[in-house]
Amino acid sequence: MQTKQEAFRASILHSIADPKDVGIENSYEYFDDGVIVVADGHIVDIGSADEVLARHSSQMSVTDYQDKLITPGFIDTHIHYPQTGMIASYGEQLLDWLENYTFPEERRFKNPVYAHQVAKLFLDELARNGTTTALVFGTVHKESVDVFFEEAEKRQARMIAGKVLMDRNAPDYLTDTPESGYLESKALIEKWHNRGRLLYAVTPRFAPTSTPEQLDTVGKLLEEYPDVYMHTHLSENKKEIDWVLDLFPQRESYLDVYDHHGLLHPRSVFAHGIHLSDCECQRLAETDSAIAFCPTSNLFLGSGLFKLPKLEQFNVRVGMGTDVGAGTSFSILQTMGEAYKVMQMQQEKLHPLKSLYLATLGGARALHLDDKIGNLSIGKEADFVVLDPEATQLMRFRIKQAKTLEEKLFVLMSLGDDRAVSKTYLFGNKAFDRDGDNVDIKAQATTLAS
Repeated sequence: MQTKQEAFRASILHSIADPKDVGIENSYEYFDDGVIVVADGHIVDIGSADEVLARHSSQMSVTDYQDKLITPGFIDTHIHYPQTGMIASYGEQLLDWLENYTFPEERRFKNPVYAHQVAKLFLDELARNGTTTALVFGTVHKESVDVFFEEAEKRQARMIAGKVLMDRNAPDYLTDTPESGYLESKALIEKWHNRGRLLYAVTPRFAPTSTPEQLDTVGKLLEEYPDVYMHTHLSENKKEIDWVLDLFPQRESYLDVYDHHGLLHPRSVFAHGIHLSDCECQRLAETDSAIAFCPTSNLFLGSGLFKLPKLEQFNVRVGMGTDVGAGTSFSILQTMGEAYKVMQMQQEKLHPLKSLYLATLGGARALHLDDKIGNLSIGKEADFVVLDPEATQLMRFRIKQAKTLEEKLFVLMSLGDDRAVSKTYLFGNKAFDRDGDNVDIKAQATTLAS
């Protein structure tokens, strides 16, 4: 039986290479009037409308998104779903912020009912903002990860998540032990890793909250399951770095703590990496580990400015991360705009097409998923976003004056947010429709708050 095909027509833009490797002009593909064809959750054709439609039956369903722009779904390489309810918490830097806001909120996730409600809201927000893949922190509670994966599985979302590991320097109500953390992580891996589009990440919060014994169990899990991810924080805040060196006096650097326990490998993703030495950058590159660039949280917590050119000099893989709830928006578009400002503060430019790369194909490469997602090439999973460059009155006025593709994209990432996301598709199925969305946001928020 012939597989049913469905076509989507709009302007189409996607990255095909890293601009630093091939130059801006060779890093993307753009069709002013383009079509992608989807079947069984995958892209089966892409190109100019005239050419693609001529290759297919006239009976094929074509959805026309006139005056819209289709891009790959955005990829968030670092985010905390349990911090959804404490986003925009005032006035602290990293360590105090954890103690005063994060830990009390994460305590609530022992209740699977609450965890499920937040997981649903969180995944709704990702879709509303055009994010189709994310690398996600849970809490120390095994239940928090089970309910997250259950909800993600219903949506056929490609999500990577894990149970947090903490056996010291945290409230008693949020700590586990090396043995319990190992056994619960192992059970979750066996249950969820490679189930549909779901993947598992072993997730020590950061070096200060794990003893050497617990970090050894992380290394053991990575040996036993070499294709799982390792997700943690690195060199976000200078006081944090000093604390790590006090706790691990035998180690040469923050990264060396993780390296000593066997935590650096091709699917290791470290959030932040703001204050890294040349030796640490070199070691990240040697082990094919990745860094998540989280500009909104770095600015919000006053942590510092990410040095993208330095990481690229050492050929370290880099993706974009919102880091909600220290990050102030689920929107990757807004995150791209803040990344531009971070680079400006260092007298560096971030080209809009490079920014698109980091938010899509670069994120996929950071996660070693670029064979499946990250652009709209034939054979990739059909995760894509329909963007409205005229979503607001101001955007409409400004975009009419834009003369080039680069200028239009820059306007979109400078002025755009969730309002610019018209539709989001997961594995070829519509997961969000701004025109038809009927989620009762007020009722949902009231239920969670109570």
